[in-house]
Amino acid sequence: MEKLCGQSSNFSTTNSSALQPLPPHYAGGYQPCDSREGKVLVPALMVGICLAGFAGNLCVIGILLHHAKKGKPSLIHSLILNLSLADLFLLAFAVPFRAAAYSRTSWNLGWFVCKTSDWFVHSCLGAKSVTIAIVAKACFMYASDPSKQVNMKHQTILAVLVPVWLVAVVLPLPEWFFTTTKKIEGTTVCISDIPTYAHELMSAFVKFYPFLVFCIPFLLAFFYFWKAYAQCQRRGTKTQNLRNQIRSRRLTIMLLSVTVTFSIMWLPEWISWLWIWHPHQFGPSPPQAFTAAAQLLMFAISSVNPLIFLVMSEEFREGFKGLWKRLASKKSAATPDSPKTQHEHSEALPESDHSQGQPTQPTPTPEAELPCSPPSPGSPENKKEMPVLPDVEQFWHERETLPSDPDNDPTPWEHQDQETVGCNK
Repeated sequence: MEKLCGQSSNFSTTNSSALQPLPPHYAGGYQPCDSREGKVLVPALMVGICLAGFAGNLCVIGILLHHAKKGKPSLIHSLILNLSLADLFLLAFAVPFRAAAYSRTSWNLGWFVCKTSDWFVHSCLGAKSVTIAIVAKACFMYASDPSKQVNMKHQTILAVLVPVWLVAVVLPLPEWFFTTTKKIEGTTVCISDIPTYAHELMSAFVKFYPFLVFCIPFLLAFFYFWKAYAQCQRRGTKTQNLRNQIRSRRLTIMLLSVTVTFSIMWLPEWISWLWIWHPHQFGPSPPQAFTAAAQLLMFAISSVNPLIFLVMSEEFREGFKGLWKRLASKKSAATPDSPKTQHEHSEALPESDHSQGQPTQPTPTPEAELPCSPPSPGSPENKKEMPVLPDVEQFWHERETLPSDPDNDPTPWEHQDQETVGCNK
């Protein structure tokens, strides 16, 4: 088994040298046979990446779907949704199996997982790289005219995304064809072994595949981001144009940050991949630590992208806050206060008011109100209806303060009229 844990050139095959220009190598995730740290540390880091990436991408997808319900989905939002879906596929169907492969000294995950593991990883990452190139083009379109939203129908968006996934799935098919499980010295391993009749095909594949899924998409993406940023700098000076300029600039910087992060974190995996497929005749294979670190960085992209969206986009931050409030409100609504608690709370309120020294005001009783009594002349209602002169006010004040005798009243008809009017009202 020590022989298997060494360099990839240590595989013993019947055809060698000139007949075997592409040596077999491990597939489906490197298996550190004798490294105790690798069996524990690398799977633990992959599990952490998987959990963090799941939470972040689910938040991004929830926010995008909530915005899509309000109106027509935009092309940029749909492409960001495609990136998050590709990340979820990687985290759900690739990272757990890679973590399991690192924790074992032999391949125990079956033939189908071995055959599809590398193909599935490169399909998802290829779909993301092509999506990055398309989103850069959409960002340039938005920066050219920010006032015009790039809204599209669902059929048009599907017409864009379906070819992206078809291209991403078809290109790495040679890895599927020539990856299998074999028993070497009594141990089952997952390797990529190229037969003699496929030498020319795989030699062309390992040369052109990195350019098709890494170099060309990212070169196009950087070109369109550069044009989009230059377009943002040439906007007008009107208030509406300045707002659109700021918004398009922020969008361009956010998507450019995602692209730069993706390219930097994916680059070590391509160095390891080319190192394995193009070894020198007597040169060493990639070190175990470098291979493991390259794969950790590659999978960590799925956890970093949602963080970039939430930090650099105000729209995503507001959507995340709204999503969190809705979840919190549903949680609080699921646990309402019991009737006993509400009764105790209602009884505690008067005690708290009395403790603060605030006197309680008695509630008016029905007996205190006289519906047929005439309104007093000096009441606030009459003052609001008509201003009273000082002399007239003094006259009425004297009449109210002095005791009045009904027999000596000089104007008895006046009181009779007032009482009649008050009762009629």
